[in-house]
Amino acid sequence: MRIGELAERTGVSVRALRYYEEQGLLAAERSGSGQRRYAENAVDRVKLIQQLYAAGITSAAILEMLPCMVTGIASPQVLAKLRGHRSSVIRQIEELQETLLRLDTVIEGAVSSHETGTPCTGSKAVLDPDQIVAVSMTNR
Repeated sequence: MRIGELAERTGVSVRALRYYEEQGLLAAERSGSGQRRYAENAVDRVKLIQQLYAAGITSAAILEMLPCMVTGIASPQVLAKLRGHRSSVIRQIEELQETLLRLDTVIEGAVSSHETGTPCTGSKAVLDPDQIVAVSMTNR
């Protein structure tokens, strides 16, 4: 498939796909006229690259992992890095879950305020008014 089709099917820009190729993350064959041609499995690879980027993994680290993901064979160093990245993703998930709980508390307070006409009280557990003042003063 051509680069435009791969971009459309993955939701990734053509520029990003070229970057992935420059970094060695994605391979393309060239047609006689020099156009890039990608195999069908490039769609899954690009989606995987995007997921790994979203998890905060660098292109250099992804490049180290790709042979393992393709062949299923990994060195002890690659295994250690994979486990480290996994731990990092778990920490991110835990932080997001905490953020979600705090957001739910704010929403509950806002809904209650809207329904009763009283000031939001649930948000006090999330953010002290003194903290709001401190934050607004430091952003000046």
